[in-house]
Order: sequence, then C-alpha cells, then structure tokens
Amino acid sequence: MAWQARLMIQNGKLIPWEDGRIHPHALAVTYAATVFEGIRAYRHPKGMFSVFRLDEHLERLAQGVKIMRMDDPPSTAQLKADVLRLIPANEPDDDVYIRLQVLIDGPGTQATRGPTGWTIVAIPRERNPKRSTGLAVGVSSWTRLMDNASPPRVKATANYHAGRLATLQARADGYDAPILLNTRGKVSEAAAACLFIIRKGTLITPGLTDDILESVTRDTVITMAREAGYRVEEDPIDRTELYVADEIFLCGTGQELTPVTSVDRLPVGDGKPGRITMALQARYEALVRGTTPDHAEWRTPV
Repeated sequence: MAWQARLMIQNGKLIPWEDGRIHPHALAVTYAATVFEGIRAYRHPKGMFSVFRLDEHLERLAQGVKIMRMDDPPSTAQLKADVLRLIPANEPDDDVYIRLQVLIDGPGTQATRGPTGWTIVAIPRERNPKRSTGLAVGVSSWTRLMDNASPPRVKATANYHAGRLATLQARADGYDAPILLNTRGKVSEAAAACLFIIRKGTLITPGLTDDILESVTRDTVITMAREAGYRVEEDPIDRTELYVADEIFLCGTGQELTPVTSVDRLPVGDGKPGRITMALQARYEALVRGTTPDHAEWRTPV
C-alpha cells in the first residue's frame, strides 16, 4: 500500500491534510486564477530523497505568476524551503509527487490581482503502467490552445481543461491518450506531456512556438539525448509524420518517459517500444534517481 499524505503547506504554514481550505468564491475557483507545478522527488536505492530540477520548476512558476499579473506572490526561496520541509514531514517511504499552486485566494473580478496565496501537497503517485509496453494514442479532434489566446507556456490550471476534453474523447474512442494539433494543423503535444518522434536515428520535437509547454522534462531529454550522441531537431511535425516515425515517446514530470506504440491504430515502427526510446528511459531513470553522478546539479537533496 502506498504511503499516505498527512500534512500540506498553505500560505507557508504546515497544516493537517484535512484542514486545507480555499473559499469557493475565491478567484482560484471562480476564474481558475491558478498557476501550478508538478514536481517529483525520487527515492535513491539507499533511502535518501532528492527533488528533480526543483530550481527550473520554480523558475517556470515565477514566469507564469508574472504573466498572470499576480500581486505579492511568495518568493522562490520561500517556495523552495516549503517544498523541502514538506516532504520529510510526511515521512514517505517511496517516490513523492509535489503539486505546488499559486493562486488568487480571495473574491473579486477578472481584473483582481490578489491576495496571492499558495498551497503545496506531497503525495504518492503511481507511475504509468504502460512505461514498459507502450501507449496507444489517437490524434484528437480538439485543437491545442494558442499563445495569443491562453498561452500554453503558462502552466495555468485553466489550460488543462482542453487537455481533459481531449483525454475523455480519447478514452471513449479506445485510446490511452490523445495527441493534439495546433491551430496551424501541426503536432503540438499530448494532453499533459510533450512529444518526440524518432526518424532514422534523429529525435524531432515540436518547437517552443508550436504551442507547447516549455517543459522541464523535454529540456532534460534534449540534453541527455545530445550527450548520448543523438541528433535532436526542434521542428514542426506533420500529423502523417507520426504514422511514418520509427519511434515515438511522450515525456513530462507526471508521464516521465513513456513509449508510444500506435497512433490512430497504426503501429509505430514494429509496434513495440523502440530501442532508442528505452535507452533514453533508462538514462532518465538513472538521472532522476541519482544512481549516476551525472548532472548532480539537477537533484536537490531533501
């Protein structure tokens, strides 16, 4: 049985899990005025924990808070300290998923900018059961958000409504997950993960102007792939390129690195997780868990 969360942080205070409260008329609820980060802390085989790329997650959160024009947000130093004290307070015995939210914590109008509050929870989260066998995905009829409407680079809770609709459609159609196209008809990303295809040994991923989240995990994959000697290109991807790809995988903090074995019921390659994908997955596992000394700067000890 997975460990259970006992404590959370709300506005800097460590409180019992069941005491967490946001007023139903707060803008966080009425207008989804919330930005968030999903962050993972991994348990090393010897028992210690480290948070993966915590500084980069907090930097992206600060960018979202800026774009959302929230008044007097908590400092990055405050949030970092809160994350690092919340994890041991819950006494986990396995990996930890951290959900950090900065939100408008009171009533008002669409133009109200404060008061700004924050909540942090540390909970167990199962890994995708298809990590070893691969996902069956379908291209969704729902279109990805565009930067001039609801900027995907802002990790705002409101942005995930579109992905939820696409996921519900994908599940109803018999797929594990959806792939969304942008308003230009190019591949953008999955509902909550970035996408890579592999053709003739080259990794290709949509660029930052293809209406994707500026993903920390995507950046990790690009870095480790280039270090392993693979060519990586950030270019627009056509829908039909998904059908002729040798390999495809999704990546994100929640998804980690998961192979895709079919698109629209067409097999990817031989219909099995690809060799390069699984090599990168193993490398990613070593980096996040700290079983390699490489990129120690990405792991913040708890």
